[in-house]
Amino acid sequence: MLVDAARMSRVVCFILLLLAASPVWPGAWLREKDQAFTAASVTAFKDPNGMYDYKTAFYAEFGYRPGLTIGLDIEENRDLYGHALLFARLPVADFGNRGRFAVEFGAGAHHRYRNAWALYKVTLSYGKGFQTGWGNGWVAVDTAVENRTHDAVFRKLDFTAGLSADRLLNPLIQVETAYTPDRPLFWKARPSIMIRPQDSRITWVLGLERNQARTDTGLKLALWSEF
Repeated sequence: MLVDAARMSRVVCFILLLLAASPVWPGAWLREKDQAFTAASVTAFKDPNGMYDYKTAFYAEFGYRPGLTIGLDIEENRDLYGHALLFARLPVADFGNRGRFAVEFGAGAHHRYRNAWALYKVTLSYGKGFQTGWGNGWVAVDTAVENRTHDAVFRKLDFTAGLSADRLLNPLIQVETAYTPDRPLFWKARPSIMIRPQDSRITWVLGLERNQARTDTGLKLALWSEF
């Protein structure tokens, strides 16, 4: 069931109150011991009839000890379907300026309406920092195999790149893909702007989302926090 504008406003307000934020990227990078990161987002879609649809997400990770980061990944598409995943990330190799690799093991559950099933995921991540005339940046590539036990095994390839210069606005681009045999390739693309006032630990991430399953463009608002 689609939601009206008033309900959408309440969801946005809840997310805004949930977190404060500062810029950070996961993937191949691990957290320092006792350091944590949380993020929350809401993505709203508006169909040609003027009705609203939305999805929410929450992400957290914690440096449990040197060389081990643990975390939680939750996504919910209204109350129709979603997942909750616990994961552990371990370093694989660090090649200095040429980048680094990490592996992540996850287990949890996914649901459709009131039915739920086990979910398992293994991810290999590569990350590298770089320098440009517009400031420092990073690029991350994540390859994953995700087993949704009631459905299929999905093969995923994600790409993230952004700048982290000391200024108010920095660009961010995220592309996610998922493939399973006998189905069309699923993809989503999110160009975004990271907004961080000087001397502030709060970063707002505002972006657009297009994906293979929808004809409308979504508006995404995210907040990140590192502590």
